[in-house]
Amino acid sequence: MSFPLLTATAALPAIGAVATAAVPAARRTAAKWLALIFSLATLVLAGIALARFEPGGDRYQLTESHAWIKDFGVRYELGVDGIGVALMALTALLIPFVILAGWHDADPLETKSSRWRPTQGFFALILMVEAMVILSFEATDVFLFYILFEAMLIPMYFLIGGFGDRAHAGSDENAAAQRSYAAVKFLLYNLVGGLIMLAAVIGLYVVAGTFSLSEIAEARASGSLSMATSTERWLFLGFFFAFAVKAPLWPLHTWLPNAMGEATSPVAVLITAVVDKVGTFAMLRFCLQLFPEASKWATPVIVVLALISIVYGALLAVGQRDIKRLIAYASISHFGFIILGIFAMTSQGQSGATLYMVNHGISTAALMLVAGFLITRRGSRLIADYGGVQKVAPVLAGTFLIGGLATLSLPGLAPFVSEFLVLVGTFSAYPAAGIVATTGIVLAALYVLVLYQRTMTGPVKAEVQGMADLKVRELVVVFPLIALLLFLGVYPKPLTEIVNPAVQHTMSDVQKKDPQPEVEAAK
Repeated sequence: MSFPLLTATAALPAIGAVATAAVPAARRTAAKWLALIFSLATLVLAGIALARFEPGGDRYQLTESHAWIKDFGVRYELGVDGIGVALMALTALLIPFVILAGWHDADPLETKSSRWRPTQGFFALILMVEAMVILSFEATDVFLFYILFEAMLIPMYFLIGGFGDRAHAGSDENAAAQRSYAAVKFLLYNLVGGLIMLAAVIGLYVVAGTFSLSEIAEARASGSLSMATSTERWLFLGFFFAFAVKAPLWPLHTWLPNAMGEATSPVAVLITAVVDKVGTFAMLRFCLQLFPEASKWATPVIVVLALISIVYGALLAVGQRDIKRLIAYASISHFGFIILGIFAMTSQGQSGATLYMVNHGISTAALMLVAGFLITRRGSRLIADYGGVQKVAPVLAGTFLIGGLATLSLPGLAPFVSEFLVLVGTFSAYPAAGIVATTGIVLAALYVLVLYQRTMTGPVKAEVQGMADLKVRELVVVFPLIALLLFLGVYPKPLTEIVNPAVQHTMSDVQKKDPQPEVEAAK
C-alpha cells in the first residue's frame, strides 16, 4: 500500500492544531513555534505532492479511496488534478506567512472587550482551517467535499469574531459589536449557501446513486446516467449558489468587506487568499464537470454577474476610506475576473482563471500583510491618517507599492499573465464582455495609485514621524511573496504546465472548443 500523501498533507495541520491548542497557557511562544513548524512541515508534504504530480498523466493522481458510510454510498475519496494540486500548494505556502505575520495578533490584552485572547487557540484555528481547505481541494467524493465546505466555517467564525483587528476606531465595546456582526454575517451567508447546496447534493445522489465524482463521470460517458434538463439545471443552481457566496460573486458578496475589515490582517488573508478560493475551485471541479449542459445554459447570466462584480467592486474600492475595506472590494473585483474566465468556456479563459486564483492569493497576501504592518504601527485603518510614510519607512513603502502594482496587474508581475489570459479568452467568446471587463484594469490603477499617494507620499504627518521600518520577521514574510510575484510574472511556465491539462479535461466535460479566429482569405 502506497503512502497516503494527500491524507498526510491534510492531517498534519490538523494534528498541529490539536498539539498547539494543548500547549499550556503560559507557553505562548512555544505554541507559536509549534504552529509554525507544523505549517512548514505541511508545506514540505505539499511540495512533494506537487513534485510527484505528472501534468501529462491521469486526470486525478495520488488517489485514495476507502469505504466510509457504506449505507449511503459515501466514500473517503481523494485525488488531485492540476488545478487542485496548484491550490493545495498555494494554501500550504501561505499559511507559514500568515502565522509569522500574526505572531503577536493574539497576545493578551488588558481591555474589557478582549477578556480572552488565547494565543494557542488563534494559531490552532489557523491550522485547522488549513487542514480543511487542503482536504477540500483533494476531495473527489461530493459528500465529503460538502462536509469540509461547511466545517471550515466554524474555525473561521471564531477567528473573525474572537480575534478582531486592534486598529479599530471607537470604544472597545463598539469594536466587539462590529466584530461580532461581521462574524455572524459571514456565518449566516455561508450557512444559507451550504444548506441550499445540501439539498442539491441529496438530489444528485437520488439521480446518480453515488457521490463519487469518478463514478458519475464514468456513468455519463457510458450513457448509463442521464438527467432531465430541468433536474440538471436545478441541481446546478443549488451548487453554484453556495460557491457564488463563498467566491464571493455580486450580489452575494456583502459579507466579505465586513469580515476582512474586522478580522486581523493575517486572518483577512486567510479569508480571501485561501478560503474563498474553494468557491471558484468548486465551480470548475463540480459545476462544470457534473452539470455541463446546465453550466452552458447559465453562462450568459453568470458572465453578466461577473462583469458587475468587476466594475462594482473596483468602483467601491476607489471610494473607500478604510485601507482593509479597499483591499476587500478590490478582491471582489478580482474574483469577478476569475469567474468570468471560468465561464467564458475557453481554454485561455479557464487557464487564466486558475492562474488568477494562485496569483491573486500571492499578491493579496503581500498587499494585505504589508498593510497590516502599517496599520499596527499607526493604530488606524483610515487612509486619511497617513501621509509621507515613504520618507520614514522606505522599505515598508516600497513593498506596499509592489503589492499594489501586482494588484493592478502591472506587466512583469504574476497577476498580469492571468488577467491577460482571462481577457483574451473572454474576448474570443464574448467580445462585448471582454471590453467591459477592461474597465476593471483602469479602475484598479486608480484605487491602487491613489491609495499609495495618500498614504506614502506628501508631507510627513506628525503621527507618522518615527514610524519604524519593516523588522526582520516582517521582511521574512514579505520578501518571498514579492520574489514569487516577480518570478511568476516573467516565467509562468511551471504553473501553466500543471494547470493546462486539467483545463483541457474541463473543456472536454462541457464539450466546448476554443473559437477559431476569423481570418479573411487572401485575394
